[in-house]
Amino acid sequence: MSDVLKAMEERRSIRKYKADMVPQEIIDKIIEAGLYAASGKGTQNTIIIQVTNKELRDKISEMNCKIGGWEEGFDPFYGAPAMLIVLAKKDWPTGIYDGSLVMGNLMLAAHDLGIGSCWIHRAKEEFETEWGKELLKSLGIKEEYVGIGHCALGYVEGDEPKAAPRKENRVYYVK
Repeated sequence: MSDVLKAMEERRSIRKYKADMVPQEIIDKIIEAGLYAASGKGTQNTIIIQVTNKELRDKISEMNCKIGGWEEGFDPFYGAPAMLIVLAKKDWPTGIYDGSLVMGNLMLAAHDLGIGSCWIHRAKEEFETEWGKELLKSLGIKEEYVGIGHCALGYVEGDEPKAAPRKENRVYYVK
């Protein structure tokens, strides 16, 4: 079996991370994999925001918690010290699909490099707020973007989960 297919079978969402920061060199490799995701008409209309600043990470976690309706103090990022936020141009028809492919590449690359990951939702809602729009402006991002997802990154605390058996009758053949 190829390494890519093996990674696809083995990668699982991680929901408990060590506090140890992932080295920048590894994060850069993960980001590069995201940048190579397929995109509609090859337009590359997605962007990635790396967040390793603890204060900003915690603020995003707090916002995400409120949007998700959890009790104050819950961390929807499960203690992951780093996140990569994927956004797509708001007016691009395949933006959500393109951004989803970026997220998939990020998570597979993280797994391949020994880093746990989890797709955390509610980026769309976060970047619809004035706070989210101001964050983009502060980074020099002028165009309108829609949040696709957060890729939580970190070293796995404990054992990695195993894949559940695949459900039957999910493929139909027309030959």
